[in-house]
Amino acid sequence: MQYPWISRADRLLDYLPTVGKLLDLCEENYQLLLSLAPQLQNLRGLHASCRPGHMDLYLEILEQTPYTSVVHLTYYFSHEEGQLADPDALLRVYHDARQIEVISLRQHVLPIEANYHHPSLYNKWKINVFLSKWLSFCKAQGHAFLLEDEFLTKKHG
Repeated sequence: MQYPWISRADRLLDYLPTVGKLLDLCEENYQLLLSLAPQLQNLRGLHASCRPGHMDLYLEILEQTPYTSVVHLTYYFSHEEGQLADPDALLRVYHDARQIEVISLRQHVLPIEANYHHPSLYNKWKINVFLSKWLSFCKAQGHAFLLEDEFLTKKHG
């Protein structure tokens, strides 16, 4: 499976990151997520962003506190064994620090798991580069999660 938002990723992944550049990227990811869900701190439950001609994007709020949110962001693909979430991101959003921490990210195109050495700076860089590209792609497609949208009651699994 190829994702259209992966372009020039090989050069980005060859970059040697610094802690400062990683923090900048985590802040950029925060801004991108808020451009998709501007009222994120007030959202609850499962939401879907449906754009004609594009995959539906799902955002589930798993935990909401005054300063953080834990969210699940994914697409669901039909698969012979049910629904396949890919990419599948679990994110902790720090509203006070304006940062996103990637708790887990599973996907099948970009080899972010190759040579994994947790919690290396380089590995954190790779998963945040992927998240940045994916969030930018979702924004370009016009995806959005708004407070006035109805919550979804059906679960994917």
